[in-house]
Amino acid sequence: MSKTAYITTPIYYPSGNPHLGSAYTSTACDVWARFKRLDGFDTLFLTGTDEHGLKIQRSAEKAGMETQAYLDGINEKFRELSPIMNLSNDDFIRTTEQRHKDIATKMWQTLEKAGYIYKDKYAGWYSVSDETYYTEEQLVDGKSPDSGHPVEWVEEESYFFKMSAFEQKLLDFYEQNPNFIQPASRRNEVISFVKNGLEDVSVSRTTFNWGIPVPGDDKHVMYVWVDALTNYLSAIGWPESDKMKYWPAIHVVGKDILRFHAIIWPAMLMAAEVPLPKQVYAHGWWTSEGKKMSKSFGNVIDPKEVTETYGTDQIRYFILREISFGSDGDFSKDRLVERINSDLANSLGNLYQRVLSMVAKNVGHVPQHQNLTEADEAYIGQFNGIIGDVRQEMEALQFHKALERIWQVVYSANQYMDAQEPWVLRKTDPERMATVLRVLMESFKYITALIKPFMPEAASKFEAQLNWQVTDYKTLEDADFFSLNVESEIQKPSGVFMRVENKEAA
Repeated sequence: MSKTAYITTPIYYPSGNPHLGSAYTSTACDVWARFKRLDGFDTLFLTGTDEHGLKIQRSAEKAGMETQAYLDGINEKFRELSPIMNLSNDDFIRTTEQRHKDIATKMWQTLEKAGYIYKDKYAGWYSVSDETYYTEEQLVDGKSPDSGHPVEWVEEESYFFKMSAFEQKLLDFYEQNPNFIQPASRRNEVISFVKNGLEDVSVSRTTFNWGIPVPGDDKHVMYVWVDALTNYLSAIGWPESDKMKYWPAIHVVGKDILRFHAIIWPAMLMAAEVPLPKQVYAHGWWTSEGKKMSKSFGNVIDPKEVTETYGTDQIRYFILREISFGSDGDFSKDRLVERINSDLANSLGNLYQRVLSMVAKNVGHVPQHQNLTEADEAYIGQFNGIIGDVRQEMEALQFHKALERIWQVVYSANQYMDAQEPWVLRKTDPERMATVLRVLMESFKYITALIKPFMPEAASKFEAQLNWQVTDYKTLEDADFFSLNVESEIQKPSGVFMRVENKEAA
C-alpha cells in the first residue's frame, strides 16, 4: 500500500486578479507536494475557486453579464496562476462544478440527518464584501471591523448549524492534537476564541440565489461554510471513492481565514463523522516595500509581471526563503535582487558553472577520484543525513529552514573549492584536481535534488549538466556518495542564474 499525502490551498475568491498572497500560498503547497512526490508519496495537491455568493452575483450584474459566464472568464486568471508560478496541482476545483454541488448537498443532508441543522430567523449587520454578519458591538464606526467595508441590516429566515454543541469537543481535540493548528501562536488564538463560547452559525441565505440550493428547500441557498469548505472532500469524491485514500489533508490558509478552517470546518466534520484534517497551517501576509499592498499605493505585486521580470524560480525561492512561513513579510525588490545575486547567481549558479566548466574543459567526463584527504572526508560528511534534515523541516512546513539547511552545504561547497584550488592543481597535480572536482560533482546531486521542489526549472537544468537525474530521495539516501557514472560525458555548462542589476529593482 503506497504512502499518501494531500495538501490544499484555500479556494480563492475570483473577485479580482490573483495577487502575491495567492501565489505565495499556492507555491508553498506546490513545494511541499513536489517534495512528497520525490520522497515516495502518492501525493494530491488541490487548488481552486470559491464561486458562489452575493458579491459574485452583484459583480456579474455590474458587468452586465450572466453570472456563470462572468465566472468562466475570471476563473481563467486563477488557472493561469499554475503556469505563471510553475505549480504542479493535480486538480482545480470550482464550486460551480456539478461534482462539488453533489458532495456539498450530501454534506448538508448528512449534517441534517445527524440533527445538527435547524431552521430559525437571523437578523444582523451584514458585510457583502466580507460575507460576514456582525453584531452592533463588533462594528467600528458603523463598518466592518475586519475590512472597514460598509454593512447593511439584514433580516431573514435561515438554517443554522449547531456549532455550540462542539465547543468542548474541539477544545479536547486541540489538546490531544497540539500540532493540528500551526504555527503555535495561531493555535493559542483559536483556543482562546473557542473558550469564549461558540454560537450556532447561519448556513443558508434567502437574499440571493447564486449558490447551491438547500436540499428540500430551494428558497434557501447554502452559505459559504457548508458550500466552500466542503470542496476539500468534493475533489476526492467523499464519501465513497478511490481518492478517499488521500484524506485527511493538510490545509494551508491565510491567517484571515484560520477560524473557518480550525473551528467551523472541524465541527462540521465531527458532526458528519468524517476524520479531521491532519493540520491547518496559517501563514502570514505580505506587505510591499514596507506598506500594505493597495491599488492606491500602486504597490500591488502581480505574480505574472514579477516572474517575467525576475524569473519564476527566483520568485519561488525568494518568497519561501525570505520569511518564516507563518510570519508576515515584506516584498522588497532590493532584497529580492540581493537574494538573486548573492544566493542564486553567486553562491549556487557560479559554483556549478565553475566546477562543470573545469570538468568539461580538462576531463570531458565525470572524473575518477582517488586518495581522499581529510578535507574531502570532512566536506563529504556534511551530506550525511542532509535529506533527513530537510525532510524534517518540510514536514513542519518550515520552508525557510529547509532552504537554510541546503544553503549551508552550498556555502561549504564554495569554501571547499576555494580552499582546494583545483585551477592550481590543474598544473601541479591533475589527479588531485580530478578528485576535488569529482567530490564536488557528487555533492551536486544532493544539492540539485533538494532544490528541485523549490526551483524545478533550474534543478532540471542542473540535472542535465550533471548528466544525472534524481528519481527519489530514498534512492539518493541509500546510494554510495560516489555513484555518478565515470564514463558520463560532461559538456560545457551554460549559466542557469544570471545576476540582476539593481536598476531593475528601482
